[in-house]
Amino acid sequence: MKKKKRKKGSHIPFRMNMLFFVVFVLFSVLVLRLGIVQIVYGQDYKKELEQSEDVTVNTSVPRGRILDRNDKLIVGNKPLRAITYTRTQSADQQKMLKVAESLAKIISKDSPKDLKQITERDKKDFWILIHPKEAAKLVSKKEQAKLDNDSDKIYALQLKRITKKDLDSLTKQDLEVLSIYREMSSGYTLSPQIIKNQNVTNKEYAKVSENLESLPGVDITTDWERYYVFKEANGDSVLGSVLGGVTSEKEGLPSDKVQYYTARDYSRNDRVGKSYLEEEYEDVLKGEKEKIKNQTDKSGNVLKSLVVSKGERGSDLVLSVDIDLQQQVEKIITQELQKARASNPLVDRAFVTVMNPNTGEVLTMAGKQFHTDTKTGKVSVQDFALGNMTTSYPMGSAVKGATVLTGYQTGAIKPGQVFTDEPLHFKGTSTKKSWVPVGFGNINDLYALRVSSNVYMFRTAMSLGGQKTYKPYGTLDIDKIKAINTFRKYFAEFGLGVKTGIDLPGEQTGYQTAIPPNNGNVLDFAIGQFDTYTPLQLAQYVSTIANGGYRVQPHIAKEIREPSKNGEQLGPVEKEIGTKVLNRIDMSQSEINRVKQGFYDVAHAIHGTAYGHIDQDLKVAGKTGTAQAVYGGEKVEQYEAAGKTKPEIWNHVWNSTFVGYAPYNKPEIAISVVVPWSYVGDNADPHTNLEIANRVFKAYFDLKKKHEKENSNQSSTQMIQDMKK
Repeated sequence: MKKKKRKKGSHIPFRMNMLFFVVFVLFSVLVLRLGIVQIVYGQDYKKELEQSEDVTVNTSVPRGRILDRNDKLIVGNKPLRAITYTRTQSADQQKMLKVAESLAKIISKDSPKDLKQITERDKKDFWILIHPKEAAKLVSKKEQAKLDNDSDKIYALQLKRITKKDLDSLTKQDLEVLSIYREMSSGYTLSPQIIKNQNVTNKEYAKVSENLESLPGVDITTDWERYYVFKEANGDSVLGSVLGGVTSEKEGLPSDKVQYYTARDYSRNDRVGKSYLEEEYEDVLKGEKEKIKNQTDKSGNVLKSLVVSKGERGSDLVLSVDIDLQQQVEKIITQELQKARASNPLVDRAFVTVMNPNTGEVLTMAGKQFHTDTKTGKVSVQDFALGNMTTSYPMGSAVKGATVLTGYQTGAIKPGQVFTDEPLHFKGTSTKKSWVPVGFGNINDLYALRVSSNVYMFRTAMSLGGQKTYKPYGTLDIDKIKAINTFRKYFAEFGLGVKTGIDLPGEQTGYQTAIPPNNGNVLDFAIGQFDTYTPLQLAQYVSTIANGGYRVQPHIAKEIREPSKNGEQLGPVEKEIGTKVLNRIDMSQSEINRVKQGFYDVAHAIHGTAYGHIDQDLKVAGKTGTAQAVYGGEKVEQYEAAGKTKPEIWNHVWNSTFVGYAPYNKPEIAISVVVPWSYVGDNADPHTNLEIANRVFKAYFDLKKKHEKENSNQSSTQMIQDMKK
């Protein structure tokens, strides 16, 4: 018994020693391994652990405001509640889908507008995402092998095999999730993408705010949209077409200018000016975007964000336009067109440009066009202000001031020269005469302008073309090419037939008719019946005469202001858009003054073509115009669509025009009025052009008095306040 006990006792210590030895060996190996990791590879592991990437993203800022010359806000920014999603580099489709499903329970994203944006392809992609097993069965293993297991080709085949029944299985709730998901997936990595910014309720905003921790990538912020202060009865903004538009975040950069903008640090989903003023002054209005540097780990998770540069909204653009005058002129055009259409349904548009002849500041650019809905027959009035620079017409006698001055400069006529105004008969050419069939008899240049003599201009053109004398029924023997090219050269000095240089894109130059074999067309050119010009060119032309011979560049922007801190007041002037003289017409001051006298007689002397139609107290000088034209309005398209033959009378319509300035002795404004197809055939001239012109001049001077009175009252109030202080 004792012997057995001794053997057992000696065996236990041996086992314990072996166990301790094994533990020692294992511990030594662990210590050795830790030593190797820390000493040999420690720095490498530390670098890999600390490895991160800096990604800089830009955030949008509100655009600058647009104001009129009297500091009245025309275009501003309306703040909007917004819900955004920022996709991290580690976010995959399933993670984004989970967030979209959670977000769909909080916000509403199923409006008709939202659902309309969902395409069939969106639905197919989404169906595959939420039905992965069913989608996998759409392409067999054998088919996958034939496609070399190319994932893109397999996916394309899956899309092709999704049926209408599959898509119809998507519930309204599914579509709402899809509406959110497609917004989330359309944004750039680490760049906030707007999920909803229209009609975000207080409840939605608060709910999302409360659940941000469970909605990775989602955030709440403030967005903006353009709003227009002055509206017309139909809801369109006043001066709308000239102001232009801004792309939405969904539109992003215009497709034809993506490279241009991305090269200038724009993101593809940035909002930019896409037309006219908003486009022309994009660099001014866009502002400086906030730059944020995001530091991410190797998995793409954001570690921290740092504001590199704080954003600043765009500068404010102050226009030369008087919005009060703009509204009144638009109203005048609409009313006078409605009156004219009562007797002539072909007249459907009219244009008025008002500018300061000394500085080139455009005070008003207005145009209206009547449009008939072919289905309902309902007639609506549309803004067509851009027609002042994008459409051109034969302007008739309004250009005769340029004809007379060209005659002076070329030596074709001399100031005071007398011609006999009588019907001119030429061999092989139709009779050329003034609007009074028997003529005006012996007249000089001043009287010719007053009564708008065609024959006087014909004789000027003949002389310019090398034929100094007239022989009844003789040959019209002139160098037509040299004559027309000479006219065009001098007309261009006034701005006729060339771009005016206005600070808006898309300006047209008009149409230069090819020189035909008929010498009589040289005579037509002299009375504005050959080339076509824009209403804006007419305004520049009459301004050149009004200011004594300087062709000034019209501009619709007056100054650029730095953005103010409160966003309501105007900041300091950043840049003034000054007067730019394009050229000085090559004619003496005495010759220009003589034409100005002729223009004055048009409105103030008996037999003047505007006499009795323009208020004498306004001291207007100007020139009327009537040009035979071919109708080219909306009815042409209607007849062509119906296969109808156009009525012959459409080839005998008349354009009515007027150019003028006031006051005669010290011009403040110059205007052009163009009413295409004003009346038809032998019908009486309704003088729509003169009715519009008279009312526009009166509106300007009435508003001038009003503004002066308001400024005087403000000055008096300020003075009293200063005295109290």
